Amino acid sequence: MSKFKILMPCDEANHTCDKTQYNDATLWEKIKLNIHLIYCRACRKYTANNSKLTKTIKKADVECLDTSTKAEMKKEFDRVLNEVSN
Repeated sequence: MSKFKILMPCDEANHTCDKTQYNDATLWEKIKLNIHLIYCRACRKYTANNSKLTKTIKKADVECLDTSTKAEMKKEFDRVLNEVSN
C-alpha cells in the first residue's frame, strides 16, 4: 500500500484546516486539504467559517490579562467559592 494517500476523510480535513489556521500544517497536508475541498462542500463551508473566525479575532485586537492579574482573580474566586460551599 502506498504511503501517499491523496484522499482524506472529512475529520482529517477539518483537523488539517485547523492546523493551517495556526501555520502548523505541512505542505503535503495543505495539498491534500485543497484536493478534498474541491469535492466536499461541507468542508469548504467549515474552512470558510474558520477563516472568517480567524480574521475576526485578529481584527479585534483583544488584550489579554497579565499572569499576576489572572492569579489574583483565581485566588479571589477560590476564596468566594470556599465561603459559599461552607
